[in-house]
Amino acid sequence: MSNTPINYIEFKSTDLKATKTFYSSVFGWSFTDFGDGYAAFSDSGVEGGFELTREPIVNGVLVVLHHMNLESIKEKVIEAGGKISVAIFSFPGGSRFQFLDPSGNELAIWCET
Repeated sequence: MSNTPINYIEFKSTDLKATKTFYSSVFGWSFTDFGDGYAAFSDSGVEGGFELTREPIVNGVLVVLHHMNLESIKEKVIEAGGKISVAIFSFPGGSRFQFLDPSGNELAIWCET
């Protein structure tokens, strides 16, 4: 096979309840708990999960989400407890910003305009 698509994205979480509340309220993701230490997510465009950890989270991957209105989704991120780590900026092909979720995972959201 010459193409290997992303099949699953796994994050760490220091607080699964806060993580699920954040991603549900901002992006409408759904969750399935597997014990006390893991929650799988769906309705995100790709499947994945959050694993509970007591260790500091060190990010090695930047996951980029897509949204048609950066200003409105940025406000939802902030209202849900996210912190903007890189303000909205333009690049060839669009604009984006980066944020930290309640556990410190950094993600980006982009749009074509």
